Amino acid sequence: MAVERKSQVNLPKPPAGGWGSVEGIVHIYGESWATPAALETLARLNKPGGSMCTSCAWPKPVNYHPFEFCENGAKAILWDTTSARCTPRFWKSHTVTELRSWSDHQLEKTGRLTAPLRYDREQDRYVEVSWDEAYSAIGQTLHRLPREQVVFYASGHAGLEASYLYALLARVYGNNNLPQSSNMCHETTSVGLKRVIGSPVGTVIWEDLAEADCFFFFGQNPGVNSPRFLHPLKDAKKRGAKVITFNPVREQGLVAFVDPSSVSDMLSGHETQISDQYHQLRAGSDIAALTGLCKAVLEADETQGGTVIDHAFLAEHTHGFEDFFDFLRATSWATICAETGLSEDALRAAAAVYMAAERVIGVYGMGLTQQVHGSTNVGMLVNFLLLRGNIGRPGAGCCPVRGHSNVQGQRTVGIAEKAALVPMDKLRALFDFEPPQKDGMHIVEVGEALLRGEVAATISLGGNLLRAMPDIARLQEVWPQQQLTVTVSTKLNRSHLYPGKASYILPCLSRVEIDEQATGNQTVTIEDSFSMIHPSIGHREPASPQLRSELAIVAGIAKATLDPNPKLCWDDWQADYGQVRDLIAATYPEDFHDFNARIQKPGGFWRVNAARERVWKTPSGKAEFTLPERLNALDFADAPGRYRLITLRSNDQFNTTVYGYSDRFRGIEGTRDVLLMNAADIADAGLRPGQKVSLLGDAADEVERRVDGLELVSFEIPRGTVAGYYPELNPLIPISEHDKLSKTPASKGIAVRLAC
Repeated sequence: MAVERKSQVNLPKPPAGGWGSVEGIVHIYGESWATPAALETLARLNKPGGSMCTSCAWPKPVNYHPFEFCENGAKAILWDTTSARCTPRFWKSHTVTELRSWSDHQLEKTGRLTAPLRYDREQDRYVEVSWDEAYSAIGQTLHRLPREQVVFYASGHAGLEASYLYALLARVYGNNNLPQSSNMCHETTSVGLKRVIGSPVGTVIWEDLAEADCFFFFGQNPGVNSPRFLHPLKDAKKRGAKVITFNPVREQGLVAFVDPSSVSDMLSGHETQISDQYHQLRAGSDIAALTGLCKAVLEADETQGGTVIDHAFLAEHTHGFEDFFDFLRATSWATICAETGLSEDALRAAAAVYMAAERVIGVYGMGLTQQVHGSTNVGMLVNFLLLRGNIGRPGAGCCPVRGHSNVQGQRTVGIAEKAALVPMDKLRALFDFEPPQKDGMHIVEVGEALLRGEVAATISLGGNLLRAMPDIARLQEVWPQQQLTVTVSTKLNRSHLYPGKASYILPCLSRVEIDEQATGNQTVTIEDSFSMIHPSIGHREPASPQLRSELAIVAGIAKATLDPNPKLCWDDWQADYGQVRDLIAATYPEDFHDFNARIQKPGGFWRVNAARERVWKTPSGKAEFTLPERLNALDFADAPGRYRLITLRSNDQFNTTVYGYSDRFRGIEGTRDVLLMNAADIADAGLRPGQKVSLLGDAADEVERRVDGLELVSFEIPRGTVAGYYPELNPLIPISEHDKLSKTPASKGIAVRLAC
């Protein structure tokens, strides 16, 4: 099903929002064949009595706007509410092997899955199967497999209720193999922040956005990944707040914004200029940039009689600052500037804004977390905030911006591979079983075990796991060797095309659809990036009468797999999700007491964060300063012909879901097979823009990694840094290259070389 598309690059780059946002939504509305009822769903989105967005985890304010959704959220809803259907008849015309030649976008466009499917190896096709047959076969296979070789993956989409039961299923089954999508993106936050402030999540809440007078952005792109963030940023700019950005790529969402919800802005074309300073540092040099910022603050404090740094705060609330100050004094400006590619004057100018601000929020995304020394990146940002007491008071704090809508919440209710993160004693008392105490596999460990042939089965609660993994070319070869693969999905994706020896696709409801159980239409809950818990209820008729909720599917697998236990009331829990919320409250009483009552609160309820109250749950009882071992967050040295590759998402995708081929913010249309490169680097390599090249992995393990057919695009990007799209460039990411503490794959710092 090859489709010819006309590609265009280096087109004008418009501001974020504006008419381009409206046109993007309209285009996807037409391409997805969504019904007019989708507009009603959008009107309810992120509001009390409606459904919570299935796209990013940006918070939902109490005082909501008439249109409380962004371009990305609208695309996600339209994609879910398509009128296209991928019925069992589809497989009469297509084999699995044939579909491997289709693009991700073409696979998604086949529409909503309508019935459970089983892979028939003789026909090389999926065939319809009943739910009872699927559950029984899955249960029988799981029952005979070695417990330590079965993986229970979760994508970050399922609500808290289904997630809690999924984690319970895995532990009663006998392992903690519960990797989750945060392993591949923000696990560095969970590990890095926990180490330095005692909290695995950010300290900012919604009200802080309105009180901050300065935002420092590192490696986060709201225009593509969290467009609703641009509204509070616009408000901040109106009241005179400053925005300072550090990012290798000049992203339009942090340059200018036309508010689509403002009639006057849309009619006049008025642009809000977002960043007051935009510093395009070399990929992987955030540690050095933050060192420079902190050094400038320390030097100013020493020349101004100790009036710049909050010494009283440091003395009472922090540990290790004296050693950190010694490190700053010992690190030269020449070294900092050589690593970042930025001038001393530029770094001092950014530091001057920080020192003039009373309340500062540090915002970051995967540009900090997806590096070999990502945890040091996070620690350095915390160092910077601590210098002037910018954690634990209104209008200030640390603000990691999460991706998947409930990726943070799933961790909160037990989807975690580390046994120490889960109250096993409470699970033992509630359900009368002995929970496993051995740590399970992280997603990187799953990949490594797959390559060794030591994973017998993978159950995926949502997502497109194989496509999202690093080293995908190598993993595709071994994935089908598993005894069992099961995916809970709404649409067809590439992971389905590499079935195990037994393989099942179990179609589920989307979040906007009615989830009718014995006690009526069920509410589910999610946790946003600010640790707020929100209820969500669907109102759309399901795409097929055969669809089941994620919770019902978890219960069905559990009943078919586990030995009888009177404390495991799967039927009762499926009938009434409120009972599951009671279990969550009993397991995590500090965070979820009175759960069913509190979800009625408009804007959700806040899960307590001790660090926000300046209670530091660290071994020292104080916030810890990080002492970096190096100024570079990568794990390789620069060398002639070697480049630092960062992977990006386009304006027309969410994670591995590709809605289309428009990346208007980067001036690229009709293609995703591109490599963004500095013009001088292109010339020095003896190449020309528009030329097709191959990208070769240059990792120390000497494994051959290669992506062909990339069009060179001259782009405003630092010398030595190149960029291309995720997941197309995932074959170049070694599974062995990951953050030292969290094991998050280093997708923002990959050693590569060019070949013609």
